Amino acid sequence: MTTTGEDHVPARGGPWWWDRRRGAVLDVSLGAVSALECAAEGVPFARDAGVPLAVGVVFGLLAGSVLVVRRKWPIAVVLVAIAVTPAEMGFLMGVVGLYTLAASELPRRLIGSLAGMSLLGTLIVTFVRLRQDMARDGVDLGDWFLPFASIATSLGLTAPPLLLGLYVGQRRRLMESLRERADSLERELQLLAERAEERAQWARGEERTRIAREMHDVVAHRVSLMVVHAAALQAVARKDPEKAVKNAALVGDMGRQALTELREMLGVLRSGGEGARAERASVPLAAVGVAAAAAASRAAEDGESEGPCLAELDELVGQSEAAGMVVDLSVEGEVRVYAAEVESTAFRVVQEALTNVHKHAAGAKTYVRLAHRVSEIAMQVENEPPPEAAASARLPSGGNGLVGMKERVAALGGVFVSGPTDAGGFRVSAVIPAS
Repeated sequence: MTTTGEDHVPARGGPWWWDRRRGAVLDVSLGAVSALECAAEGVPFARDAGVPLAVGVVFGLLAGSVLVVRRKWPIAVVLVAIAVTPAEMGFLMGVVGLYTLAASELPRRLIGSLAGMSLLGTLIVTFVRLRQDMARDGVDLGDWFLPFASIATSLGLTAPPLLLGLYVGQRRRLMESLRERADSLERELQLLAERAEERAQWARGEERTRIAREMHDVVAHRVSLMVVHAAALQAVARKDPEKAVKNAALVGDMGRQALTELREMLGVLRSGGEGARAERASVPLAAVGVAAAAAASRAAEDGESEGPCLAELDELVGQSEAAGMVVDLSVEGEVRVYAAEVESTAFRVVQEALTNVHKHAAGAKTYVRLAHRVSEIAMQVENEPPPEAAASARLPSGGNGLVGMKERVAALGGVFVSGPTDAGGFRVSAVIPAS
């Protein structure tokens, strides 16, 4: 993968304005060569201008050395090259200066203006110098030769470095743009990976919560009944052996049912865990969230398809009655089939409410009401105060039953209310949309 944009910025390891020592060495070398060239060309300039040769040489050295600052001030280099064009010096400085100017980030209008000035200056100087040389040597090549030679020479000295600089500058900007896009894509991928990881963690947390709630609903009810029957078995073991045998058989049946349901749930967890590990090993991080959400959805769908239904409500009530509870079940409205999730939630609410009665109000009469309405299903489980003489089974409570019921109902868009009654009992009510 690519690195971040900060890593692409070259480290400033060169002196002054140079980013790298290699660039400093190149510019100093070019400046030295340009200074020597201009110094050599300053000799004939000094003769023609009638000044001492030392002045021409020094002037050439100073003018040519300006090329050292081409990266810092390319405009100054081009202006100096244009200024010394009448003296017929600065050939290297003009070519390199135009290339550096065209490759820079300066506005195209400014680059075009300076290139036009350089072209015009070279054209005029070439035209005048050729005409003087032809007149001095007495050469006559026709009227067309002088303009043609002047234009060709000026274009040859201006166009190639200008076009090459424009190409190099555009290519450099394109590479920087591609690098920025790659960095932006890298940041987006990292953000997506972080969001996918967060989504995967959320999905795993939701799945753990759902499994914990399901295990609580499945196991707590049957274990509570087993404890109640065991207490009754202990009380009647000597007085009524037949009833003791019957209670022992009920305890055994409920224990086997609880073990069967636990085995099925653990089997789902084991297969789901292996699938999750295989997916994490074979898919990239960006797909973790989708895979985890899909796994959670599949697990939820499997749980819904195998969950309890309202048709098993009579059996649930019968189990509580067999444990000694007096339960009054009433059903209102036309009985119909609901979505599996709705029926499972309604069943679990009634189941958990009866379990709480076994735990906290042993021997209390309980009323279970189920109402089938047009667009919703309502249920209510209310118990009277427990009799004072009732023996307590001393069942432990984790305090998660009411929370789990509320979460189940709220997940379906329903309303859940629980609390003590004025008579000293307890009431659990829930309304779940039928759709």
